[in-house]
Amino acid sequence: MTFESIAFQKYLRGLLFASSSFRKSAMTQQHTTPSGRLAVLDLIKRDGPVSADAMAEKLGITGMAVRQHLAALAAEGLAEYAEEARPRGRPVKLWSVTGKSAARFADSHSALAADLIVQMRRVFGEEGMDKILKLRTAEQEKTYRAKTDAARSLKGKLDQLAKIRSAEGYMAEVRRDEETGDWLFVENHCPVCAAARLCTGLCREELALFHRVLGQDVKVERLSHILAGAGRCAYRVMQA
Repeated sequence: MTFESIAFQKYLRGLLFASSSFRKSAMTQQHTTPSGRLAVLDLIKRDGPVSADAMAEKLGITGMAVRQHLAALAAEGLAEYAEEARPRGRPVKLWSVTGKSAARFADSHSALAADLIVQMRRVFGEEGMDKILKLRTAEQEKTYRAKTDAARSLKGKLDQLAKIRSAEGYMAEVRRDEETGDWLFVENHCPVCAAARLCTGLCREELALFHRVLGQDVKVERLSHILAGAGRCAYRVMQA
């Protein structure tokens, strides 16, 4: 075995260990429900574009309280709105998060990850990067399936997957498409966005991971993509 091959194997083991340790640490942390201004920002991230009245109803607080929080978030440059005309009455302000708000959500050490990707590509090339990503996916599959395989239904598997991904910072949730009845798996935040911009293979492997975790009899189709400019990554999930 050459020196380069030995170095490569050691590097892979180190990366996989770090990936596993980080994921287990994140999944065992206690997550608290945000309140006040943070709750409003969290809701905009999940549901935006969304109106103040819709947020007030969902949060169970007054419209005035929501608007006060929105004014503060806008002043900080974390939220912005676009007016939408309605058949009657005044236009409605629909709120969305700004690019600046990303710093308020989990980033999974994005600067370090981005630097590692640059260095790995320089040392091992594209073939080496592909090996690392596939090994990472296999390790993720093992960790995820320890929780998802016990679920008896597709909805149960998706709920478990959403819990796992939310613990890792993806703000994941399961929704139902009202028109088709299909399940939608939605990730409202990408904690590895900086790394994914440098290595699109991360997004490719994410889709492959969902296929493997949910089962061969399940079809997973990406509907929207944060890297393509969407507000969230969304997948349609249905029985094949």
